[in-house]
Amino acid sequence: MTTSAPRILLAEFLGTAALLTVVVGSGHMGEMLAGGNGAIALLANSIATGLGLWWLIVLFGPISGAQFNPLVTAFLLIEGELRAGLAFAIVAMQCLGAMLGVALAHAMFGLPLWMAGTTVRSSPGLWLSECVATCGLLLTIVLGRRQSPNAVPALVAAYIGAAYWFTSSTSFANPAVTLARAFTTTFAGIRLIDVPAFVLAQITGALLALALARALRAPVAAR
Repeated sequence: MTTSAPRILLAEFLGTAALLTVVVGSGHMGEMLAGGNGAIALLANSIATGLGLWWLIVLFGPISGAQFNPLVTAFLLIEGELRAGLAFAIVAMQCLGAMLGVALAHAMFGLPLWMAGTTVRSSPGLWLSECVATCGLLLTIVLGRRQSPNAVPALVAAYIGAAYWFTSSTSFANPAVTLARAFTTTFAGIRLIDVPAFVLAQITGALLALALARALRAPVAAR
């Protein structure tokens, strides 16, 4: 990346903060307006998150690549597109930004800035779901960047919007997002004790995506 490190870090901080504001805020608004109908709340949450991702990737993509996810940052590190020091700093900014996003969403709805999550998300099906969700997300990004870079914002938005519905976990697929969502009791929340298993499943899914992406990579033509 040719963008200066401070600009990259600021973009990742602001972008991840905005993403969590969208996720938590839309989830809470949807839950309040749905009158107990979980399907309507999830529909509102998924549409807002998909649109938010599209907006954020277009906005911050030219600055930082719009990573907003430690696993995407790890992929760029493995591919040699990021230095290790910068990659670690980006992950730190993503986590801090995610926490700020939760606090901002809470503040807009008159809630305490952070609250310990109470939603139980712990079962083999949910762990498998996070593995599948993360594998799909990383493949979407990796193959999209290779085949149709300009379509990546729409591809990611469409994938996450769909994955909210076809995965039992509603597709967290992001360690920074998962950690931050442990500090909200709203629709988007998760218990802190359930976070490590989710993150392990996400890492497994990312490794699977990396292996599949390499298997699908076209061989270099012989000279």
